Amino acid sequence: MSQPTRKRGRPRLLERDVGLDVAARLFWEHGYEGTSIADLTQAMGIPPPSLYATFGSKEELYRQAVDHISERENKQWLEALQGKMPAYDAIAFYLHDAAARFTDPGRPRGCMISNAVLQHAEKSESIAQTVAERRDVWFQAVKARFDRAVAEGELATETDTEALARFYGAVVQGMSAQACDGACRAILKRLADIALSAWPSPQAHRQDPVL
Repeated sequence: MSQPTRKRGRPRLLERDVGLDVAARLFWEHGYEGTSIADLTQAMGIPPPSLYATFGSKEELYRQAVDHISERENKQWLEALQGKMPAYDAIAFYLHDAAARFTDPGRPRGCMISNAVLQHAEKSESIAQTVAERRDVWFQAVKARFDRAVAEGELATETDTEALARFYGAVVQGMSAQACDGACRAILKRLADIALSAWPSPQAHRQDPVL
């Protein structure tokens, strides 16, 4: 007598936030192109069907992992930028916090977003665009705070808030890259202090009255 055919069960689903934590760390350490489906499923302890059932695809998983990390990493500095703290103090908080986070021994070095997918194969163009959009969120938030600083008199009315925001964005990206190359927290904090010394004075662009 033949054995009855057993029906296949649905693939086991992974708890989403746990999977995103695991995926984010792998993508952070190895990049999008350097992380395979096999790497992800092995680290999560699930078969490929479970990964696809939970996240859809590797590309979609990367997007979700980036959003997952961004929400966690950006919460404090966004609150500082959008709160009542003076613009200078908010940027100082962010730069020094970045120096600490980028060199935290309990996590991958640098920032997952700052230096992600800068060089990529053509097939990864949509992923590169996704990360670029996340970086632009940072830029727009900082520029908005500088615009507010101009309106409130913290910065001169002639201040180029776009250039200033891009300058501090470049500093953060540079700190991330140097952290990945082994720079310690003390060095990054010194870089932050030098960047803060470039802060424009409220009077920097105003001419003295003619007597």
